Amino acid sequence: MIGLSKAPTSWRSWLGLMGWLSLTFAAAVFGGQFTPGPWYAQLAKPGITPPAWVFGPVWTALYAMMAVAAWLVWKQRGFAGASLALTLFIVQLALNALWSWIFFGLHNPGLALAEIQLLWLAVLATLLAFRRHHKTAGLLLLPYLLWVTFAVVLNFLIRQMNA
Repeated sequence: MIGLSKAPTSWRSWLGLMGWLSLTFAAAVFGGQFTPGPWYAQLAKPGITPPAWVFGPVWTALYAMMAVAAWLVWKQRGFAGASLALTLFIVQLALNALWSWIFFGLHNPGLALAEIQLLWLAVLATLLAFRRHHKTAGLLLLPYLLWVTFAVVLNFLIRQMNA
């Protein structure tokens, strides 16, 4: 379904959407295994840290927009026609999932800061590549890029405050 080489039509298109949603939310499930817990609770945090309840709804919306963006590119170009853009999407998705493991799982804000900077670059590259294929797909990644930008700043400040 995701590996189809030509742009799909009708029911195959909807199966493709389900595939992109499944892939994207699988990354969310992986990252969600690593929760803040007591270690994070004891860290000094800057005043810009959002309340815990904000993260679930924000990430759910972002993951949904990411999946729809990938689907739009795939639907218009197929994997073969947008292989770079969709490969970048998969790379940034893997980096996204890894950040939670590094920060919350390994308790390593320093390494997580380096990794989230790579994530930011990957999201930007994906946004630009998506925009070349489908303008709306690129725009759908803009809130994600902005949120990751905020997360870079937050990660940096937490690392600085707890060094």
